[in-house]
Amino acid sequence: MARGCEFLGTDYAIMGGAMSWISERNLVSAISNAGGFGVIACGAMEPHMLDTEIAETKKRTDKPFGVNLITMHPMLDELIDVCARHEVSHIVLAGGLPPGKAIEKIKGFGAKLVCFAPALALAKKLVRSGVDALVIEGMEAGGHIGPVSTSVLAQEILPELAQELPIFVAGGIGRGTAMLGYLESGAAGVQLGTRFVCATECIAHANFKKAFIRAPARDAIASTQIDPRLPVIPVRALKNKGTEEFNRKQIEVAKLLDAGEIEMGEAQLQIEHFWAGALKRAVIDGDVENGSIMAGQSVGMVKAEEPVADIIATLMQEAATAIEERRAATAA
Repeated sequence: MARGCEFLGTDYAIMGGAMSWISERNLVSAISNAGGFGVIACGAMEPHMLDTEIAETKKRTDKPFGVNLITMHPMLDELIDVCARHEVSHIVLAGGLPPGKAIEKIKGFGAKLVCFAPALALAKKLVRSGVDALVIEGMEAGGHIGPVSTSVLAQEILPELAQELPIFVAGGIGRGTAMLGYLESGAAGVQLGTRFVCATECIAHANFKKAFIRAPARDAIASTQIDPRLPVIPVRALKNKGTEEFNRKQIEVAKLLDAGEIEMGEAQLQIEHFWAGALKRAVIDGDVENGSIMAGQSVGMVKAEEPVADIIATLMQEAATAIEERRAATAA
């Protein structure tokens, strides 16, 4: 983990996944205080909201943390300005290939830039554009997902690029043994989201956490794309009435698109806003029937509510035990 720890400035190369409404001041600071690397999920926040969130997080930790920004956000420039004013050390850009201007602006104020790479070709393009680190996240993850599994992405990308820059692996990681496997394959660290949702420091509603604790892996399903003319990035969430509502929303937006009433960018933004609202209903209001319970397939390994420090300690102990058992077997 040494390379990842050095890059993040942490004790452990464990990043918190940026989850809207969940990865806020309390959970982010708790992850950082426990030796990991918390990441604020900006999502659909406006600049003044992000400004407050960063300031409040700083009050709760003096350890490094990052901010996750969505490339399609209409106020991306202003959000980057907020991060610059606060001297945020690391920015994680998600949602496609970032515009060159954004990369220059982020690098210009000295922040480390981390980007998601859902394919080897895109990973290589990002490296050429000057990003400082990559996150490769497989389809087992919660929230927005790509079409390829974590294990396949790791096999494709790590041998090719792990020597060039730090790469963090995400998606479906629930135990320290899996974390260890990716580290031994060349990863500099890992990113976990689902595993932290039931942290005691997480503000998610009790109903939301109970849904996680009860759910088996197979209940975390990917959304379907209804209309091929409206490219929708699939979202993995626990199946409920909310997943059915999303299908209706897609049909509604596709009709507006066909009628020429909205442009493609606006259509995709409406889909994003739908998810943000549905997620808030579940996370904040506790409506786990109609809201969106975004969860990765590792949800089946979430068994109880516990402090962030205990979650990280368990992951590290599981990895250490696996190493010790291997050494003992070799010595015997």
